[in-house]
Amino acid sequence: MENPTALAIGETTFPFHDFAEMGPHIESALGDAVDVTRSTDLADLTDLSGYDLVVDYLTDSTLTDDQLEGLLAFVRDGGGYLGLHCAADLTSVHAGGGELAHREEPFPELRELVGGHFLTHPEQSTFGVDVVAEHPVVDGVEDFEVFDEPYQVEADDDVTVLARMDHPDLEAYPVVWVREYGDGRVCYASLGHTEDSLANEQYRRLLRNAVGWLARV
Repeated sequence: MENPTALAIGETTFPFHDFAEMGPHIESALGDAVDVTRSTDLADLTDLSGYDLVVDYLTDSTLTDDQLEGLLAFVRDGGGYLGLHCAADLTSVHAGGGELAHREEPFPELRELVGGHFLTHPEQSTFGVDVVAEHPVVDGVEDFEVFDEPYQVEADDDVTVLARMDHPDLEAYPVVWVREYGDGRVCYASLGHTEDSLANEQYRRLLRNAVGWLARV
């Protein structure tokens, strides 16, 4: 059986989520579970017919109508969507010169796709991730500790939360959830700011499981 194929999309707009730096670590974390094409060209979202899933590592999710509809239609029609870390930041936009600006509300169509969005985060730290449900995405994944940027997120009631944060100063915010979108599948995982997180063996197992579930292999 051939590997599923993924378009991993990111940007080099902001130094803190630089896809030129983080893209290879994301691809390494996904390992041989999927054949990855990395891109910073948002126009690639207009035609996803050659892929089984999209891996989203965008901070500024400003898309043209064609790019947005290309992504949404792909997932609605049975494609997979794996949102990592900053993919849930649906209010940050580029203000020019590498500076960050913020929308008052998340991009609504993407908020519906993801099933939640980023609120804020404290400084990077070591914290626990506890598996809280049974699901193919967390099959064989044990509770683990990771050094990363702990995302405080809001998630819809109809998503299935698979893992939660165990942080001494924060609520047990969701770290991983899944949902259906049309005929497609969505998985969001909030880890991925640091190289350490993407090298964590438990997280790598989770991400590779996610690929299989999203691509139905």
